[in-house]
Amino acid sequence: MYRSFLIAIAALITTLALSACAEPTEPKESQAQHLTTYKSATCGCCKVWVDHARSSGFEVVAKDVDDLNGVKKQHGIEPRYQSCHTSVSREGYVFEGHVPAKLIQQFLQSPPKGALGLAVPGMPLGSPGMEMGDRFTPYQVMQLNKDGSSVVYAEINAAGEQF
Repeated sequence: MYRSFLIAIAALITTLALSACAEPTEPKESQAQHLTTYKSATCGCCKVWVDHARSSGFEVVAKDVDDLNGVKKQHGIEPRYQSCHTSVSREGYVFEGHVPAKLIQQFLQSPPKGALGLAVPGMPLGSPGMEMGDRFTPYQVMQLNKDGSSVVYAEINAAGEQF
């Protein structure tokens, strides 16, 4: 019994000594990008897009709002670029509509100077959240700029280009 006691004390001293020598660790912040997505409670495709973003590594807080047009106006999204939901990153960039998550990740890794965010106007068939079997309509992802201008950020010509 005395031997077991000594072994336990030795193990405890060794553990304490190694702990004292170890470098302090700080909790790592999640590597996931965060989006707040504003949507209508009744929109099914918005829920599917939120699932797409989450499965692509985003942490998404989905908020059902009554005045979605007010949210879009507050974030500077002109009517011609609007869709059914609006997402906002922690950095304040906006992502309007069915923007593929991989393009949001690309944008956030290297935001273009003067950019407000990205938009997929309307609800293109086959875009993330708008999948309907093998049906697909090519579409453009627009870069919205703070000065009110826009440029084509990406052209999606096949469903596989979105993922």
